[in-house]
Amino acid sequence: MKLVGPFRQVLTMSNMPVNGALHDKQLAIIKEGGILIAGNNILEVGDFEQLQLQWGKEASLVLLEGDQVALPGFIDCHTHIAFAGNRANDFALRNAGSSYLEIAAAGGGIWSTVSHTRDCNVEELIDLTIQRANFLLRQGITTIEVKSGYGLNVKEELKILRGIQKSDRRTASDLIPTCLAAHMLPRDFDGSAKDYLHLITTDLFPLLKSEGLSNRIDAFIEKTAFQGEDIVAYLRKAKEMGFDLTIHADQFTTSGSQIAVELGAQSADHLEASTAAEIELIAHSATVAVALPAASIGLGCGFTPARKLLDAGACLAIGSDWNPGSAPMGQLLTSASILATAEKLTNAELLSALTYRAAKALNLSDRGVLTKGMKADFSLFKTDNYQDITYYQGSLQPTAVWKNGQEVFSI
Repeated sequence: MKLVGPFRQVLTMSNMPVNGALHDKQLAIIKEGGILIAGNNILEVGDFEQLQLQWGKEASLVLLEGDQVALPGFIDCHTHIAFAGNRANDFALRNAGSSYLEIAAAGGGIWSTVSHTRDCNVEELIDLTIQRANFLLRQGITTIEVKSGYGLNVKEELKILRGIQKSDRRTASDLIPTCLAAHMLPRDFDGSAKDYLHLITTDLFPLLKSEGLSNRIDAFIEKTAFQGEDIVAYLRKAKEMGFDLTIHADQFTTSGSQIAVELGAQSADHLEASTAAEIELIAHSATVAVALPAASIGLGCGFTPARKLLDAGACLAIGSDWNPGSAPMGQLLTSASILATAEKLTNAELLSALTYRAAKALNLSDRGVLTKGMKADFSLFKTDNYQDITYYQGSLQPTAVWKNGQEVFSI
């Protein structure tokens, strides 16, 4: 056993509702606290001196000096970090006035990244994925969802998902793989969208199950990607096979969120285009609304209506959407803090969106809260006031990160 402390504050994020608006007074804060660890999990969180008196003879002490605040490890519930190449030219063209469709027609967009990722061998892809995962880990992010979707055929999607699986074994973070083979209709596919989706369900889905590569299926529902009955049938088949669903929904046009709710998707992500009708639909469902503010920043468009979603009763999570096109910054806390400023989110709403509500978006019940039995995943910030973490908008970085009861990063 280990006893870590004393912390000036421990934000446990415990006993807070999963849905709806939150006030900062609802935050459970333990002053001069300690975290008692047994193996990978938390045994107890409480007053440090009392824990030391009770467990001092049995637990090895990890004594902290100075001001430190502890938070549950952040959970990034939406990333695309398994890719090769970059799209700096797309960014320059977009800022110069070119549209998304114009850039795609000129050889940019998603297909550009598909080409680079296909040309990348699996070991190179693993190295790139690990570098990005460790970059996020140093930000206090201990669980990272990682999508495929830059392969767009059975062989290349398998390469990416096998690469994510191998990367997971070589980084301290937990990588949660998601199959996004329905990212766009590949330009080199000789057939219809229906034909392509059928091929993925028959040739790829069984291998995902047999190799344990992913239990999550995502789809980009948009005019430029997939829509209508073809994608609904694809997602129904995935659900019949036992996969969890998540949807890229309402980024530019609506319809995706309705499909997500009707099919019982774990989350509907993006939602920048959601109107009052979609907000009410999501708020009265079990589907988590995932805001991706870095994409709004990268594209220069409006943010997800986070305030309205929360006030309507939705569960809101926030992801980085780290990808080479619309969200290249890879800074979860910075983008979340900017969203909070724009949408008037409380600290409790912001931090819950990065911890236990993000865990719900991934259907994970063993993390996101610092209480007995949960994973001992937490980060230390050099301050005596947790408010500084969001106040500095990401420039206050962790001094140490713990994962599964072990210190995996420190400065």
